[in-house]
Amino acid sequence: MEAVADNLQAVRERIARAARAAGREPGAIRLVAVSKMQPPAAVAQAARAGQRAFGENYVQEAVAKMDALADLDLEWHLVGPVQSNKTRAAAERFDCVQTVASERIARRLCEQRPERRRPLDVLVQVNISGEASKSGVAPARVPALVRAVAALPRLRLRGLMAIPEPAADLALVRARFRAVRELYERLRAEGFALDTLSLGMSDDLEVAIAEGATLVRVGRAIFGPRRAARASALPPS
Repeated sequence: MEAVADNLQAVRERIARAARAAGREPGAIRLVAVSKMQPPAAVAQAARAGQRAFGENYVQEAVAKMDALADLDLEWHLVGPVQSNKTRAAAERFDCVQTVASERIARRLCEQRPERRRPLDVLVQVNISGEASKSGVAPARVPALVRAVAALPRLRLRGLMAIPEPAADLALVRARFRAVRELYERLRAEGFALDTLSLGMSDDLEVAIAEGATLVRVGRAIFGPRRAARASALPPS
């Protein structure tokens, strides 16, 4: 587990170098440590090293970690698809849902967000690669969804998120990121108060930062391969 703190520091240094190379302040980029399939002990190790925001793909797994680590006052982001039968738990337990891809899901999150909690931060997920297997909304449909989400009282629309298809060609990855950034900037120019552009993961965070990401989601570079953590992350079957 000691490696987690070292890896986290290495990722922070990568973010700082990428920011400076792009003429940006390192403090302008937030890091969400993606702890999917990782045990609570690994999350606690990262928290002790100063990491506060964590991303999870599966609501049930995340809720178990939230309960186990309740004394650490962490910030939890849902970075996996929002299933209709999990919207209540997502609305009640997460601080941010990065994967809103339909007005129906957004309305359910709004209706189910407890009044005692501040409005739920949300991002609209853009399917920038057009992959049928990927979640998200097509770029042409993003403005209409953004308008609908922005009008919901128990949600706070913060920006856009995208996961382009993996590609060895970083020029293609960069073009995908640039397209999302341009969409983000158009929406801001139209008056939407967006401040979060969630792009980039372990292999491409430098490219994402060069293209304007304000938040990167990093799992493997911090926690190691998920496959190695699978046995300890899941309860016995």
